[in-house]
This record gives sequence, structure tokens and C-alpha cells, in this order.
Amino acid sequence: MVDVAFQQNRVQGVRRAGKRITLRNALKRKSTAAFLMTLPLILLIAILVIYPAFYAIHLATLNKAMTKFVGFGNFQFLFKRDTFWMVVEQSCIFAITAVIFKALIGFIVAHFAHNIPSRKQRKWRGMLLVPWVIPPAMSTLAWLWLFDPSYSAFNYTLGAFGIGPISWLGEAGWARFSVILVNVWFGAPFFMIMYLAALKSVPDQLYEAAAIDGANWWQRIWYVTLPMMRNIIAITTLFSLIVTFANFDITRILTAGGPLDRTHLFATWAFKIGIEGSDIPLGASVSLFMAPILAVAAFFILRDVSKRGNEA
Repeated sequence: MVDVAFQQNRVQGVRRAGKRITLRNALKRKSTAAFLMTLPLILLIAILVIYPAFYAIHLATLNKAMTKFVGFGNFQFLFKRDTFWMVVEQSCIFAITAVIFKALIGFIVAHFAHNIPSRKQRKWRGMLLVPWVIPPAMSTLAWLWLFDPSYSAFNYTLGAFGIGPISWLGEAGWARFSVILVNVWFGAPFFMIMYLAALKSVPDQLYEAAAIDGANWWQRIWYVTLPMMRNIIAITTLFSLIVTFANFDITRILTAGGPLDRTHLFATWAFKIGIEGSDIPLGASVSLFMAPILAVAAFFILRDVSKRGNEA
């Protein structure tokens, strides 16, 4: 009997040791450790993002008084309004144009900063990040003064060259240009700092090999720099596209959607309908329409990223 009890205790001890070893091995795995470290962030996103998103979907299915379920009635109402499709068009043009210029300017400035001697790079990086560090609402108020119809600094400068005053925020075309300009000014430093980090990760041996093969500066950028930066370019573009589509403060402060709703974006028009118009379900429906557009963009961008990852 003693031997049997001893054997049972031994087996149980081996099993417990095996479990401890298994748990220890699991904690040593990078994937498990990474999941545990990101778990607080996942919970925070679930509370601050996922719950509001589902609540917005719930609101979009109610009537104006939020007392009756109407299903897709709000969306059907929006699809019949010309203003809604104008907002969709303006939002797409605004986001795509702004992201392209931000990416282009950020890439050029990143190359400029990358080629500066290391001692001076810190100062230049700090100065170039100023537009991104300043709160958008505060910097947009400064731009509002620059575009002012009576005391515009831009019109004063143009007047010195004999060019008549421009109604920057009073005409639809110039108002759209002004909103895109401010957004590019604010967002380009983000692209710059991301591209600068990517440039520093490109091995110098690749540039040396390209120079030995007789490649000029453009060929080195096209065949060395861009292929090495494709993933970071794609991820940065997707992130900026999402943020730009949801832009609110710049358009709200500069034009408030005017003139004649010609600069309204999804966020500003949803605010006008939902908050100012006291129709929260319809405003939620407008804001939710961004989701399928961004989902399609994210699908194609991330698909290319995964393909390049598998090829690598």
C-alpha cells in the first residue's frame, strides 16, 4: 500500500512539474508574451472604440425621437439626398488629395533631414515636428487669420505683386484648397518622422552596391529606397487616410462646411445633422458610412503588405 501511494504521489508530482514546464515554455514564447503585454491596450480599445461603434450602429437604426426601430430607414433617406452624395465625393477628394501631398512632402523632407549631419538633425527634426505638435484647433485659428477676407496676410502679400485679393474661404474652390492646405501642413510632419525612421533602417551597403552598378540618385530611390520602405509607406498611408477621413476640427473652424455645404466632410455634416439638427440617429448613419469606404481601402492596402511579407 505504501508503494502504491508513493507511486501515485510521484506520478502527480511529475504531472505538476510537466504543467509548470509547459506554462513556463508558453510564457517564453514571443507570441504569448506579446499578447499578454498588449492585453491592457486591447481592453482599452474594446471599451473606448468597439462599444461606441456598436452603440452608433444601434442609434442608426432608430427614428429621430429614438423611440422606434426603423432598420435601414435612415440610410435609405440619405441615399435620396444629393447633399449626402456631395459630402461623399468631397470627403473622398479631400482625403485622397491630402494624403498624397502629405506623403510626397513627408518623403521629400525626410530625405532632406536624413542627409543632414547627425549633429544638426536633432534641431531640424524638432523644428519640422512643430506643426504636428501644436494642437490642430490652435494652429487652425492662426490659419483662419491668414485667410481672413479683410486682414489676410496672404492677400497682403499677393497685393504687393499686383494680384487682386482672393476670397479664400468665401468661394467653394478656394475654400476646399484652404482646408486641404491646412490639413497637409498639419499632417506632413507625421509622414516625415515615419519615413525618416524607415530611411535609417535601409542598409548603406545597398546604396553602395547601387552606386557601383552606376545607378543615379533617382534609380537609387526607385530601386532601393522605395522597395525597402513599401510596408511603412502603406501602413502610414492607411493610418493617415483613416484620420483624414474623420477630420473635424480643421474644417469646422475654417469654414463650418460652407460656403453652401461645399466643404462639408463626413464628420462635420454628421455634427450638423446630429447635434445642430437634433437628429442623432441620422447623424450616426452619416458617420457610419465612412466604415465601408475605409474597410475597402484597408483591405487592399493590408493585402499588399501581407503579400510582400510572404514574399520576403
